[in-house]
Amino acid sequence: MVSWMGKRLVKHGYTAPKFHGISHPRLCESEAFHRLIACAALVDQPIMIFHVSTAEGAQVIRHYRGEGLKIFAETCPQYLFLTKERLDVPGVEGRKWMFSPPARNASDQEALWQALSLGDLQLISSDHAPYAFNETGKLMGGKKATFKQVPNGMPGYEGRLPMVFNEMVSNGRFDVTKFVEWTSTNPAKIYNLYPKKGTIANRFGRRHRDLGPKEKRHLQRQDGEGQAGYTPWKGRTVNGWPVTVLLARRGAGRGRQAQDEARLGTVSPAQGRESRGTARPRHAGVRSEAEFRRKTALRTGGPAH
Repeated sequence: MVSWMGKRLVKHGYTAPKFHGISHPRLCESEAFHRLIACAALVDQPIMIFHVSTAEGAQVIRHYRGEGLKIFAETCPQYLFLTKERLDVPGVEGRKWMFSPPARNASDQEALWQALSLGDLQLISSDHAPYAFNETGKLMGGKKATFKQVPNGMPGYEGRLPMVFNEMVSNGRFDVTKFVEWTSTNPAKIYNLYPKKGTIANRFGRRHRDLGPKEKRHLQRQDGEGQAGYTPWKGRTVNGWPVTVLLARRGAGRGRQAQDEARLGTVSPAQGRESRGTARPRHAGVRSEAEFRRKTALRTGGPAH
């Protein structure tokens, strides 16, 4: 369906970025989900569906989960916060917002939030495709390139988690427990990584990011752009921005015991990216979750419970 629609649009001269959305008919999603779920049911195979973008797609998942089939599903910040209108701008600017599936309608956003609340979708995550807004990326092929020739994807990874936190917790749509569940705990459980991931526990290496709910930030171009030169969240204001990153790393050398020692500390998000696991200052010899919380509270000024 997508291939047929895309070729037909280009053939008749409809090549602007806004036609990227039209080339992905809404019913493609629900039709694909029906086929995938039918094949999985035949062999009793659990499946994970990514990038759910439409109300119809969420409804299909709800129906089959109600029948007891082993279906898990995810949506992304771009489907919760962006709409197809971002594609419909003059010139080539709309190429910045081209990703697949494309952004849909505001009504789909509400349907996805409802699907999350009902348990039809279990997690919010995202890929990161920072194509630069130049001839090496989004402007590849020149200004006359058709929407089918434009690389799909967006930067903005740094702002996506705060965007979700702002809507869920700061704006009161859901509580912080659901935020943690959908962005950390559920992914870890579904991907069989729990409890090594998705929880704070002393015996495992980890990275824990603390978003300060009173930390207001007006998102600018540099927030999550990488080398892309733009961010999809520019101009938005969020209440909740990473203020502390807790890193743990395994000790080096001198036997297995040293390898298993945890080194805990607090660094800024920028330091965390640069250090690749080196945390300063460090807390050595932490033996319990309670002690971990107490010591990190002393560093961050937060509660120890």
